[in-house]
Amino acid sequence: MLEQRRHQRIRFSSPPRVYIGYGGAVDVGGIENLSLSGLMVRTTLGLEIGHTAGCEFSLFGSPLIDVPLAVVSRIGDVFGGRFQTGPINQIVIEDAIEAALALGHASILSVREVGGRKIMRITGGLNGSLRNDLMHALTRVGVDEMDLGSVTAVDQSGLALCRVATGRHKVAIGAQSQCFADAWQLAQALPGSIPPG
Repeated sequence: MLEQRRHQRIRFSSPPRVYIGYGGAVDVGGIENLSLSGLMVRTTLGLEIGHTAGCEFSLFGSPLIDVPLAVVSRIGDVFGGRFQTGPINQIVIEDAIEAALALGHASILSVREVGGRKIMRITGGLNGSLRNDLMHALTRVGVDEMDLGSVTAVDQSGLALCRVATGRHKVAIGAQSQCFADAWQLAQALPGSIPPG
């Protein structure tokens, strides 16, 4: 899981709605994850790989993004699509992602190796939407340290994931944003909390 993608995958605390148009039908689906180059969308439409669908969405109050989507993969009712976008839409998508990260509605989890140590970095919201990626990194990749210096919001599920990482997997907590440090300190002070190490 060492970061090899050209564009990082963005997860959401709650899936943003997306309108998908295909073959004369329109469906309201949910965005499973998003990057600058495309998205994974859950929809009831029977999208076909190799075909293009219309895609329209807004990320937590961002300007409306209307972009053609080339369908490239399918797993059940979740489809992967690559944006067919021009420079203006690319800027709007990038701005919407940055705003969602700053508000803690979106999250990025990446793992990189620094000096022989694997560092997991979380940007944006630290919440339950990161569970699968975080557990994969802990159990399959191995992580030595968590960099939480870019966390902009944290909830109880996010704190529970940190407790699992520090308690069960002996991961050290490195850099911390102020909002994470305050929440972590409060969580450690509560009766019955799991010690960080």
